[in-house]
Amino acid sequence: MSAPQETVLVLDFGSQYAQLIARRVRELNVFCKIVPFKISPEEIRRENPKGIILSGGPASVWAEASPKPHADLFKTEIPTLGICYGMQLMGQMMGGDVSRASHREFGKADFFVDQPQGLLNGLPNSIISWMSHGDYVTKLPSGFQAIGHTENTAIAAMANAPAKKYALQFHPEVAHTAMGKDILKNFLYAICGCKGEWTSQSFVETSVAEIRAQVGENKVVLGLSGGVDSSAAALLLHKAIGKNLIPIFVDTGMLRKNERAQVIEMFEKHFGIPLCVVDGEKQFLHELAGVVEPEKKRKIIGRLFVECFDAEAKKHPDAKFLAQGTLYPDVIESQSAFGGPSAVIKTHHNVGGLPERMNLKLVEPLRFLFKDEVREIGKVLGLPEKMLQRHPFPGPGLAIRILGEVTKERLDLLREADARFIEELEKSGQYSKTWQAFAVLLPVKTVGVMGDERTYEHVAALRAVTSTDGMTADWARLPPELLEKVSNRIINEVRGINRVAYDITSKPPGTIEWE
Repeated sequence: MSAPQETVLVLDFGSQYAQLIARRVRELNVFCKIVPFKISPEEIRRENPKGIILSGGPASVWAEASPKPHADLFKTEIPTLGICYGMQLMGQMMGGDVSRASHREFGKADFFVDQPQGLLNGLPNSIISWMSHGDYVTKLPSGFQAIGHTENTAIAAMANAPAKKYALQFHPEVAHTAMGKDILKNFLYAICGCKGEWTSQSFVETSVAEIRAQVGENKVVLGLSGGVDSSAAALLLHKAIGKNLIPIFVDTGMLRKNERAQVIEMFEKHFGIPLCVVDGEKQFLHELAGVVEPEKKRKIIGRLFVECFDAEAKKHPDAKFLAQGTLYPDVIESQSAFGGPSAVIKTHHNVGGLPERMNLKLVEPLRFLFKDEVREIGKVLGLPEKMLQRHPFPGPGLAIRILGEVTKERLDLLREADARFIEELEKSGQYSKTWQAFAVLLPVKTVGVMGDERTYEHVAALRAVTSTDGMTADWARLPPELLEKVSNRIINEVRGINRVAYDITSKPPGTIEWE
Protein backbone atom coordinates (compact mmCIF):
# COMPACT_ATOMS: atom_id res chain seq x y z
CA MET A 1 0.00 0.00 0.00
CA SER A 2 1.39 3.40 -0.85
CA ALA A 3 1.46 5.92 1.96
CA PRO A 4 -1.30 8.53 2.20
CA GLN A 5 -0.46 12.09 1.15
CA GLU A 6 0.28 13.37 4.66
CA THR A 7 3.16 11.31 6.01
CA VAL A 8 5.62 11.78 8.85
CA LEU A 9 8.73 9.59 8.87
CA VAL A 10 10.33 8.23 12.05
CA LEU A 11 14.01 7.45 11.52
CA ASP A 12 14.74 4.49 13.78
CA PHE A 13 18.06 4.54 15.65
CA GLY A 14 17.24 1.45 17.69
CA SER A 15 14.86 3.05 20.16
CA GLN A 16 12.57 0.87 22.23
CA TYR A 17 10.01 3.67 21.76
CA ALA A 18 10.10 3.97 17.94
CA GLN A 19 6.77 2.18 17.51
CA LEU A 20 5.30 4.31 20.29
CA ILE A 21 6.26 7.50 18.44
CA ALA A 22 4.45 6.24 15.35
CA ARG A 23 1.38 5.32 17.38
CA ARG A 24 1.20 8.74 19.04
CA VAL A 25 1.46 10.54 15.70
CA ARG A 26 -1.29 8.36 14.23
CA GLU A 27 -3.49 9.04 17.26
CA LEU A 28 -3.25 12.67 16.16
CA ASN A 29 -4.65 11.63 12.74
CA VAL A 30 -1.39 11.88 10.80
CA PHE A 31 0.00 8.83 9.02
CA CYS A 32 3.42 7.85 10.34
CA LYS A 33 5.94 5.40 8.96
CA ILE A 34 9.07 3.99 10.63
CA VAL A 35 12.09 3.79 8.32
CA PRO A 36 15.75 2.79 8.82
CA PHE A 37 17.99 5.65 9.95
CA LYS A 38 20.18 5.25 6.86
CA ILE A 39 17.36 6.13 4.46
CA SER A 40 18.76 8.08 1.50
CA PRO A 41 17.74 11.64 0.55
CA GLU A 42 16.24 10.22 -2.67
CA GLU A 43 14.05 7.81 -0.70
CA ILE A 44 12.96 10.63 1.60
CA ARG A 45 11.99 12.75 -1.40
CA ARG A 46 9.93 9.87 -2.79
CA GLU A 47 8.05 9.62 0.50
CA ASN A 48 7.41 13.38 0.38
CA PRO A 49 7.03 13.65 4.18
CA LYS A 50 5.46 16.59 5.96
CA GLY A 51 7.95 16.05 8.78
CA ILE A 52 10.73 13.84 10.11
CA ILE A 53 11.22 12.57 13.67
CA LEU A 54 14.56 11.16 14.81
CA SER A 55 14.00 8.46 17.44
CA GLY A 56 16.07 7.89 20.53
CA GLY A 57 18.52 5.02 20.69
CA PRO A 58 20.88 3.14 23.01
CA ALA A 59 24.12 4.35 21.39
CA SER A 60 26.34 7.33 22.19
CA VAL A 61 27.00 9.75 19.34
CA TRP A 62 30.69 9.41 20.26
CA ALA A 63 30.78 5.63 19.81
CA GLU A 64 32.74 4.54 16.74
CA ALA A 65 29.91 2.41 15.35
CA SER A 66 27.08 4.69 16.42
CA PRO A 67 24.29 5.02 13.82
CA LYS A 68 24.37 8.25 11.83
CA PRO A 69 21.87 9.42 9.20
CA HIS A 70 22.86 10.73 5.77
CA ALA A 71 24.90 13.93 6.09
CA ASP A 72 22.39 15.89 3.99
CA LEU A 73 19.46 15.12 6.29
CA PHE A 74 19.70 18.39 8.20
CA LYS A 75 20.12 20.46 5.03
CA THR A 76 16.55 19.81 3.91
CA GLU A 77 13.68 22.21 4.56
CA ILE A 78 11.57 19.37 5.95
CA PRO A 79 10.56 20.09 9.58
CA THR A 80 12.59 17.79 11.82
CA LEU A 81 12.23 16.82 15.47
CA GLY A 82 15.06 15.04 17.28
CA ILE A 83 14.24 13.02 20.42
CA CYS A 84 16.93 12.06 22.97
CA TYR A 85 19.67 10.44 20.80
CA GLY A 86 18.04 12.25 17.88
CA MET A 87 18.68 15.58 19.65
CA GLN A 88 22.30 14.69 20.28
CA LEU A 89 22.74 13.77 16.60
CA MET A 90 21.19 17.05 15.54
CA GLY A 91 23.41 18.97 17.94
CA GLN A 92 26.59 17.23 16.83
CA MET A 93 25.94 17.08 13.06
CA MET A 94 24.78 20.70 12.85
CA GLY A 95 27.90 22.11 14.53
CA GLY A 96 27.15 22.07 18.26
CA ASP A 97 28.91 20.16 21.03
CA VAL A 98 27.77 17.00 22.79
CA SER A 99 29.35 15.79 26.04
CA ARG A 100 29.00 13.03 28.57
CA ALA A 101 26.68 14.11 31.38
CA SER A 102 28.19 14.28 34.86
CA HIS A 103 24.79 13.25 36.22
CA ARG A 104 23.00 10.81 33.93
CA GLU A 105 19.25 11.31 33.84
CA PHE A 106 16.96 8.28 33.85
CA GLY A 107 13.31 8.43 34.74
CA LYS A 108 11.15 11.38 35.69
CA ALA A 109 12.59 14.89 35.73
CA ASP A 110 11.09 18.38 36.02
CA PHE A 111 11.34 20.09 32.63
CA PHE A 112 11.20 23.89 32.72
CA VAL A 113 9.84 25.76 29.69
CA ASP A 114 11.98 28.75 28.68
CA GLN A 115 10.25 29.60 25.38
CA PRO A 116 6.48 28.83 25.59
CA GLN A 117 5.79 29.09 21.87
CA GLY A 118 6.26 27.00 18.73
CA LEU A 119 7.02 23.43 19.81
CA LEU A 120 6.23 24.20 23.46
CA ASN A 121 3.23 26.42 22.85
CA GLY A 122 0.49 26.08 25.44
CA LEU A 123 2.65 24.32 28.05
CA PRO A 124 2.83 25.51 31.68
CA ASN A 125 6.09 26.74 33.21
CA SER A 126 7.14 23.18 34.03
CA ILE A 127 6.06 19.61 33.31
CA ILE A 128 7.14 16.13 34.35
CA SER A 129 9.28 14.63 31.58
CA TRP A 130 10.76 11.18 31.03
CA MET A 131 14.53 11.19 30.57
CA SER A 132 16.84 8.41 29.46
CA HIS A 133 20.27 9.70 28.47
CA GLY A 134 23.96 9.83 29.34
CA ASP A 135 25.02 12.41 26.70
CA TYR A 136 23.68 15.92 26.29
CA VAL A 137 24.12 19.02 24.13
CA THR A 138 26.53 21.45 25.81
CA LYS A 139 26.88 23.99 22.98
CA LEU A 140 24.06 24.99 20.65
CA PRO A 141 24.55 24.72 16.89
CA SER A 142 24.51 28.03 15.00
CA GLY A 143 20.99 29.47 14.70
CA PHE A 144 19.56 27.45 17.62
CA GLN A 145 18.34 28.67 20.98
CA ALA A 146 17.61 26.76 24.18
CA ILE A 147 13.85 26.56 24.78
CA GLY A 148 13.80 24.40 27.93
CA HIS A 149 15.99 22.99 30.71
CA THR A 150 16.08 20.63 33.69
CA GLU A 151 18.12 20.93 36.88
CA ASN A 152 20.87 18.76 35.39
CA THR A 153 20.62 19.77 31.73
CA ALA A 154 20.84 23.41 30.66
CA ILE A 155 19.77 22.56 27.09
CA ALA A 156 16.97 20.02 27.45
CA ALA A 157 15.16 21.37 24.37
CA MET A 158 16.38 23.49 21.47
CA ALA A 159 14.97 25.08 18.35
CA ASN A 160 15.97 26.75 15.10
CA ALA A 161 12.55 27.99 14.03
CA PRO A 162 13.57 29.46 10.62
CA ALA A 163 15.21 26.14 9.68
CA LYS A 164 12.28 24.18 11.19
CA LYS A 165 14.65 22.08 13.31
CA TYR A 166 13.64 21.17 16.87
CA ALA A 167 14.90 18.77 19.50
CA LEU A 168 13.98 17.40 22.92
CA GLN A 169 16.22 15.58 25.38
CA PHE A 170 13.20 13.80 26.89
CA HIS A 171 10.64 11.43 25.38
CA PRO A 172 7.29 13.12 24.60
CA GLU A 173 5.85 9.85 23.26
CA VAL A 174 5.74 8.02 26.61
CA ALA A 175 2.84 8.29 29.03
CA HIS A 176 5.22 9.37 31.83
CA THR A 177 5.78 12.73 30.10
CA ALA A 178 2.99 15.15 30.96
CA MET A 179 1.51 16.86 27.89
CA GLY A 180 3.86 14.94 25.58
CA LYS A 181 1.04 14.49 23.11
CA ASP A 182 0.48 18.27 23.10
CA ILE A 183 4.12 18.77 22.15
CA LEU A 184 3.83 16.29 19.28
CA LYS A 185 0.60 17.98 18.19
CA ASN A 186 2.41 21.33 18.05
CA PHE A 187 5.10 19.77 15.87
CA LEU A 188 2.62 18.11 13.50
CA TYR A 189 0.13 20.95 13.11
CA ALA A 190 1.87 24.24 13.90
CA ILE A 191 5.30 23.36 12.49
CA CYS A 192 4.70 20.66 9.82
CA GLY A 193 1.37 22.11 8.70
CA CYS A 194 -0.48 18.79 8.82
CA LYS A 195 -4.25 18.76 8.39
CA GLY A 196 -4.93 15.51 10.27
CA GLU A 197 -6.89 13.72 7.54
CA TRP A 198 -5.74 10.18 8.34
CA THR A 199 -8.74 8.32 9.85
CA SER A 200 -10.13 4.80 9.79
CA GLN A 201 -12.71 5.81 7.20
CA SER A 202 -10.15 7.51 4.98
CA PHE A 203 -7.90 4.45 5.25
CA VAL A 204 -10.71 2.16 4.08
CA GLU A 205 -11.57 4.42 1.13
CA THR A 206 -7.92 4.77 0.08
CA SER A 207 -7.20 1.05 0.50
CA VAL A 208 -10.22 -0.03 -1.56
CA ALA A 209 -9.06 2.18 -4.43
CA GLU A 210 -5.48 0.91 -4.17
CA ILE A 211 -6.52 -2.77 -4.02
CA ARG A 212 -8.63 -2.32 -7.16
CA ALA A 213 -5.75 -0.61 -8.92
CA GLN A 214 -3.30 -3.35 -7.89
CA VAL A 215 -5.50 -6.38 -8.51
CA GLY A 216 -7.69 -5.31 -11.41
CA GLU A 217 -10.06 -8.09 -12.49
CA ASN A 218 -7.82 -10.87 -11.15
CA LYS A 219 -8.76 -13.25 -8.34
CA VAL A 220 -7.11 -13.17 -4.91
CA VAL A 221 -6.69 -16.07 -2.46
CA LEU A 222 -6.62 -15.27 1.25
CA GLY A 223 -5.72 -17.46 4.22
CA LEU A 224 -8.53 -16.80 6.69
CA SER A 225 -8.03 -17.82 10.31
CA GLY A 226 -11.06 -16.06 11.78
CA GLY A 227 -8.90 -13.72 13.85
CA VAL A 228 -9.20 -9.94 13.76
CA ASP A 229 -6.35 -9.40 11.28
CA SER A 230 -7.34 -11.86 8.56
CA SER A 231 -11.05 -11.07 9.04
CA ALA A 232 -10.47 -7.32 8.58
CA ALA A 233 -8.29 -8.03 5.53
CA ALA A 234 -11.02 -10.27 4.08
CA LEU A 235 -13.73 -7.62 4.50
CA LEU A 236 -11.51 -4.90 3.03
CA LEU A 237 -10.69 -7.06 0.00
CA HIS A 238 -14.31 -8.11 -0.44
CA LYS A 239 -15.35 -4.46 -0.40
CA ALA A 240 -12.78 -3.80 -3.11
CA ILE A 241 -13.10 -6.82 -5.42
CA GLY A 242 -16.26 -8.70 -4.35
CA LYS A 243 -16.55 -12.26 -5.68
CA ASN A 244 -12.97 -12.19 -6.97
CA LEU A 245 -11.84 -12.81 -3.37
CA ILE A 246 -11.32 -16.50 -2.51
CA PRO A 247 -10.99 -16.91 1.29
CA ILE A 248 -9.53 -20.27 2.30
CA PHE A 249 -10.18 -21.50 5.84
CA VAL A 250 -7.96 -24.41 6.91
CA ASP A 251 -9.38 -26.36 9.86
CA THR A 252 -6.26 -27.88 11.40
CA GLY A 253 -8.22 -29.58 14.18
CA MET A 254 -6.36 -27.32 16.63
CA LEU A 255 -9.17 -24.76 16.87
CA ARG A 256 -11.21 -23.78 19.92
CA LYS A 257 -14.69 -25.15 20.62
CA ASN A 258 -17.18 -24.35 17.82
CA GLU A 259 -14.66 -22.01 16.16
CA ARG A 260 -15.06 -23.40 12.64
CA ALA A 261 -18.86 -23.10 12.78
CA GLN A 262 -18.64 -19.54 14.16
CA VAL A 263 -16.26 -18.37 11.41
CA ILE A 264 -18.40 -19.91 8.66
CA GLU A 265 -21.58 -18.41 10.10
CA MET A 266 -20.09 -14.95 10.42
CA PHE A 267 -18.71 -14.77 6.88
CA GLU A 268 -21.29 -16.73 4.93
CA LYS A 269 -24.47 -15.69 6.76
CA HIS A 270 -23.58 -12.26 8.15
CA PHE A 271 -21.41 -10.93 5.30
CA GLY A 272 -22.45 -13.17 2.42
CA ILE A 273 -18.86 -14.22 1.70
CA PRO A 274 -18.55 -17.95 0.81
CA LEU A 275 -15.51 -19.71 2.25
CA CYS A 276 -13.41 -22.56 0.87
CA VAL A 277 -13.14 -24.79 3.96
CA VAL A 278 -10.36 -27.39 4.14
CA ASP A 279 -10.83 -30.18 6.71
CA GLY A 280 -7.28 -31.09 7.68
CA GLU A 281 -7.80 -32.52 11.18
CA LYS A 282 -6.92 -36.15 10.37
CA GLN A 283 -3.80 -35.16 8.43
CA PHE A 284 -2.56 -32.84 11.18
CA LEU A 285 -3.22 -35.35 13.98
CA HIS A 286 -1.47 -38.12 12.03
CA GLU A 287 1.68 -36.03 11.56
CA LEU A 288 1.67 -34.80 15.18
CA ALA A 289 1.36 -38.30 16.66
CA GLY A 290 4.14 -38.90 19.17
CA VAL A 291 5.59 -35.37 18.81
CA VAL A 292 6.19 -33.56 22.12
CA GLU A 293 8.85 -30.93 21.30
CA PRO A 294 7.18 -27.48 20.93
CA GLU A 295 9.23 -26.16 18.02
CA LYS A 296 8.78 -29.42 16.12
CA LYS A 297 5.01 -29.11 16.58
CA ARG A 298 5.11 -25.58 15.19
CA LYS A 299 7.13 -26.59 12.13
CA ILE A 300 4.87 -29.55 11.34
CA ILE A 301 1.75 -27.40 11.63
CA GLY A 302 3.30 -24.61 9.55
CA ARG A 303 4.35 -27.05 6.80
CA LEU A 304 1.00 -28.80 6.70
CA PHE A 305 -0.87 -25.51 6.65
CA VAL A 306 1.11 -24.47 3.59
CA GLU A 307 0.41 -27.82 1.89
CA CYS A 308 -3.34 -27.68 2.63
CA PHE A 309 -3.61 -24.07 1.57
CA ASP A 310 -1.53 -24.72 -1.55
CA ALA A 311 -3.68 -27.69 -2.58
CA GLU A 312 -6.89 -25.69 -2.23
CA ALA A 313 -5.45 -22.63 -3.98
CA LYS A 314 -4.45 -24.77 -6.99
CA LYS A 315 -8.15 -25.42 -7.54
CA HIS A 316 -8.32 -21.74 -8.52
CA PRO A 317 -5.65 -21.40 -11.25
CA ASP A 318 -6.98 -17.99 -12.25
CA ALA A 319 -5.91 -16.51 -8.90
CA LYS A 320 -2.91 -14.25 -9.44
CA PHE A 321 -2.59 -12.68 -5.96
CA LEU A 322 -2.17 -13.87 -2.38
CA ALA A 323 -3.57 -11.66 0.39
CA GLN A 324 -2.20 -11.69 3.93
CA GLY A 325 -3.24 -9.91 7.12
CA THR A 326 0.32 -8.78 7.82
CA LEU A 327 0.49 -5.96 10.39
CA TYR A 328 3.07 -3.21 10.81
CA PRO A 329 4.86 -4.78 13.79
CA ASP A 330 5.54 -7.84 11.59
CA VAL A 331 7.01 -5.57 8.92
CA ILE A 332 9.16 -3.74 11.46
CA GLU A 333 10.33 -7.02 13.03
CA SER A 334 11.59 -8.16 9.63
CA GLN A 335 14.22 -5.44 9.91
CA SER A 336 16.82 -4.96 12.60
CA ALA A 337 16.96 -1.66 14.47
CA PHE A 338 19.39 -0.51 11.81
CA GLY A 339 17.37 -1.64 8.81
CA GLY A 340 18.98 -5.01 8.12
CA PRO A 341 17.07 -8.20 7.44
CA SER A 342 16.14 -10.35 10.40
CA ALA A 343 17.78 -13.75 10.63
CA VAL A 344 14.79 -15.44 12.23
CA ILE A 345 11.27 -15.77 10.83
CA LYS A 346 8.63 -16.82 13.35
CA THR A 347 7.61 -20.37 12.56
CA HIS A 348 4.02 -19.84 13.70
CA HIS A 349 3.16 -17.32 10.98
CA ASN A 350 0.34 -19.16 9.24
CA VAL A 351 1.23 -18.44 5.64
CA GLY A 352 5.00 -18.18 5.86
CA GLY A 353 6.56 -19.30 2.60
CA LEU A 354 3.39 -19.21 0.50
CA PRO A 355 4.33 -16.41 -1.90
CA GLU A 356 7.59 -18.09 -2.95
CA ARG A 357 6.02 -21.52 -3.37
CA MET A 358 2.93 -20.36 -5.19
CA ASN A 359 4.40 -17.67 -7.41
CA LEU A 360 1.62 -15.24 -6.51
CA LYS A 361 1.88 -11.49 -6.08
CA LEU A 362 1.32 -10.23 -2.54
CA VAL A 363 -1.55 -8.03 -1.36
CA GLU A 364 -1.11 -6.82 2.22
CA PRO A 365 -3.70 -4.09 2.85
CA LEU A 366 -3.00 -3.87 6.60
CA ARG A 367 0.80 -3.83 6.46
CA PHE A 368 1.06 -0.29 7.83
CA LEU A 369 -1.39 -0.76 10.72
CA PHE A 370 -1.01 -1.60 14.39
CA LYS A 371 -3.38 -4.03 16.13
CA ASP A 372 -5.57 -1.37 17.73
CA GLU A 373 -5.86 0.39 14.35
CA VAL A 374 -6.97 -2.88 12.73
CA ARG A 375 -9.75 -3.09 15.30
CA GLU A 376 -10.86 0.41 14.32
CA ILE A 377 -10.79 -0.56 10.64
CA GLY A 378 -12.78 -3.69 11.48
CA LYS A 379 -15.38 -1.55 13.22
CA VAL A 380 -15.75 0.64 10.12
CA LEU A 381 -16.12 -2.52 8.01
CA GLY A 382 -18.83 -3.94 10.28
CA LEU A 383 -17.03 -6.68 12.18
CA PRO A 384 -19.04 -7.68 15.29
CA GLU A 385 -17.77 -6.27 18.60
CA LYS A 386 -17.12 -9.77 19.94
CA MET A 387 -14.77 -10.43 17.04
CA LEU A 388 -13.06 -7.05 17.36
CA GLN A 389 -12.23 -7.59 21.03
CA ARG A 390 -11.19 -11.21 20.60
CA HIS A 391 -7.99 -12.24 22.38
CA PRO A 392 -4.92 -13.17 20.30
CA PHE A 393 -4.74 -16.83 19.29
CA PRO A 394 -1.48 -18.51 18.18
CA GLY A 395 -1.05 -19.84 14.66
CA PRO A 396 -0.45 -23.45 15.82
CA GLY A 397 -3.65 -23.21 17.86
CA LEU A 398 -4.29 -25.53 20.78
CA ALA A 399 -1.31 -27.73 19.83
CA ILE A 400 1.01 -25.46 21.83
CA ARG A 401 -1.42 -25.30 24.74
CA ILE A 402 -1.19 -29.06 25.12
CA LEU A 403 2.10 -29.91 26.76
CA GLY A 404 3.24 -33.23 25.39
CA GLU A 405 1.62 -35.25 22.61
CA VAL A 406 -1.36 -33.81 20.73
CA THR A 407 -4.24 -36.27 20.40
CA LYS A 408 -7.94 -35.93 19.58
CA GLU A 409 -8.85 -36.90 23.16
CA ARG A 410 -6.53 -34.30 24.70
CA LEU A 411 -7.69 -31.62 22.26
CA ASP A 412 -11.31 -32.25 23.18
CA LEU A 413 -10.49 -32.05 26.90
CA LEU A 414 -8.70 -28.75 26.44
CA ARG A 415 -11.46 -27.34 24.21
CA GLU A 416 -14.07 -28.00 26.88
CA ALA A 417 -11.97 -26.59 29.73
CA ASP A 418 -11.01 -23.50 27.73
CA ALA A 419 -14.62 -22.84 26.67
CA ARG A 420 -15.78 -22.78 30.29
CA PHE A 421 -12.97 -20.45 31.33
CA ILE A 422 -13.74 -17.97 28.55
CA GLU A 423 -17.49 -18.21 29.16
CA GLU A 424 -17.09 -17.29 32.84
CA LEU A 425 -14.66 -14.48 31.99
CA GLU A 426 -17.23 -13.01 29.62
CA LYS A 427 -20.08 -13.38 32.13
CA SER A 428 -18.08 -11.62 34.85
CA GLY A 429 -16.90 -8.77 32.61
CA GLN A 430 -13.25 -9.79 33.06
CA TYR A 431 -12.69 -10.86 29.44
CA SER A 432 -12.42 -7.28 28.18
CA LYS A 433 -10.02 -6.44 31.02
CA THR A 434 -7.48 -9.09 30.03
CA TRP A 435 -5.15 -9.13 27.05
CA GLN A 436 -5.20 -12.90 26.69
CA ALA A 437 -6.73 -15.80 28.61
CA PHE A 438 -6.80 -19.53 27.97
CA ALA A 439 -6.48 -22.99 29.46
CA VAL A 440 -3.45 -25.29 29.14
CA LEU A 441 -3.48 -29.08 29.42
CA LEU A 442 -0.51 -30.43 31.38
CA PRO A 443 1.25 -33.75 30.66
CA VAL A 444 0.61 -35.07 34.19
CA LYS A 445 -2.21 -36.76 36.09
CA THR A 446 -3.02 -36.38 39.76
CA VAL A 447 -5.07 -38.22 42.33
CA GLY A 448 -8.43 -36.78 43.25
CA VAL A 449 -11.65 -37.71 45.01
CA MET A 450 -15.04 -37.28 43.34
CA GLY A 451 -17.93 -38.56 45.42
CA ASP A 452 -16.53 -41.56 47.25
CA GLU A 453 -14.33 -42.63 44.38
CA ARG A 454 -10.65 -42.12 43.76
CA THR A 455 -9.78 -40.46 40.44
CA TYR A 456 -6.50 -40.23 38.54
CA GLU A 457 -6.98 -37.63 35.82
CA HIS A 458 -5.48 -34.69 33.93
CA VAL A 459 -4.48 -31.25 35.23
CA ALA A 460 -5.55 -28.01 33.53
CA ALA A 461 -3.79 -24.70 34.12
CA LEU A 462 -5.49 -21.36 33.59
CA ARG A 463 -3.54 -18.44 32.15
CA ALA A 464 -4.76 -14.82 32.07
CA VAL A 465 -2.57 -11.75 31.55
CA THR A 466 -2.92 -7.99 31.25
CA SER A 467 -0.84 -6.11 28.69
CA THR A 468 -0.92 -3.23 26.22
CA ASP A 469 1.06 -4.79 23.38
CA GLY A 470 1.98 -8.35 24.34
CA MET A 471 5.69 -7.48 24.58
CA THR A 472 5.47 -7.51 28.38
CA ALA A 473 2.58 -8.83 30.46
CA ASP A 474 1.48 -9.19 34.06
CA TRP A 475 -0.63 -12.03 35.39
CA ALA A 476 -4.24 -10.96 35.81
CA ARG A 477 -5.50 -10.61 39.38
CA LEU A 478 -8.80 -12.35 38.71
CA PRO A 479 -11.29 -12.40 41.60
CA PRO A 480 -10.89 -15.55 43.74
CA GLU A 481 -14.61 -16.28 43.50
CA LEU A 482 -14.33 -16.27 39.68
CA LEU A 483 -11.40 -18.67 39.74
CA GLU A 484 -13.32 -20.89 42.15
CA LYS A 485 -16.33 -20.96 39.83
CA VAL A 486 -14.20 -21.78 36.78
CA SER A 487 -12.38 -24.54 38.66
CA ASN A 488 -15.63 -26.09 39.87
CA ARG A 489 -17.17 -26.02 36.42
CA ILE A 490 -14.16 -27.61 34.74
CA ILE A 491 -13.79 -30.37 37.33
CA ASN A 492 -17.52 -31.11 37.48
CA GLU A 493 -18.33 -30.78 33.78
CA VAL A 494 -15.20 -31.88 31.92
CA ARG A 495 -14.76 -35.61 32.48
CA GLY A 496 -11.04 -36.35 32.51
CA ILE A 497 -9.80 -33.28 34.45
CA ASN A 498 -9.73 -33.38 38.27
CA ARG A 499 -7.38 -30.51 39.15
CA VAL A 500 -7.09 -26.84 38.06
CA ALA A 501 -4.10 -24.53 38.66
CA TYR A 502 -3.67 -20.79 38.02
CA ASP A 503 -0.48 -19.43 36.42
CA ILE A 504 0.86 -16.33 38.23
CA THR A 505 3.99 -15.84 36.09
CA SER A 506 4.54 -12.47 34.40
CA LYS A 507 6.38 -11.79 31.11
CA PRO A 508 9.30 -11.61 31.59
CA PRO A 509 10.52 -13.99 32.95
CA GLY A 510 7.88 -16.28 31.42
CA THR A 511 6.17 -16.07 28.06
CA ILE A 512 2.42 -15.67 27.62
CA GLU A 513 2.01 -19.03 25.88
CA TRP A 514 3.45 -22.09 27.61
CA GLU A 515 5.15 -23.43 24.48
